[in-house]
Amino acid sequence: MTISSQSIAFFADFRTPSVSRWIFAAAALAAFAAPSAADARTGAYDGVWNVLFATQRGNCSSSNSVPFTVTGTRVSSAGGGKVTGGISRGGTVSVNISVGASKASGSGRLAGNSGAGRWSGIITGDRCSGTWQATRSG
Repeated sequence: MTISSQSIAFFADFRTPSVSRWIFAAAALAAFAAPSAADARTGAYDGVWNVLFATQRGNCSSSNSVPFTVTGTRVSSAGGGKVTGGISRGGTVSVNISVGASKASGSGRLAGNSGAGRWSGIITGDRCSGTWQATRSG
């Protein structure tokens, strides 16, 4: 899976401040999901995750999708930009993302094949924050 120039633009040029309401409902639901027994195993989250970022505050793009890779307890980029982070056996995830001068960090939780959380950062000089949702590919 590769990252498109449109996905990279998420970190390079935010301009639309609106967010879909379904993001909030899904994020709230996922935040209370308990990990299954299979999720507790090391590597239970391995694979490529498509992460949809939605902006709640700031002059940034309303939503963009970026792929991440999870291997064991490590989170990295699945294409474009620098992504570093980790995930616990219980699914708690934390990441730092940078593309050029734009930087963001996020945290949340994965459970099964989905997840959700919050992010914040400085994107092309604008301070922005919002929510994210993730689904595992394949």
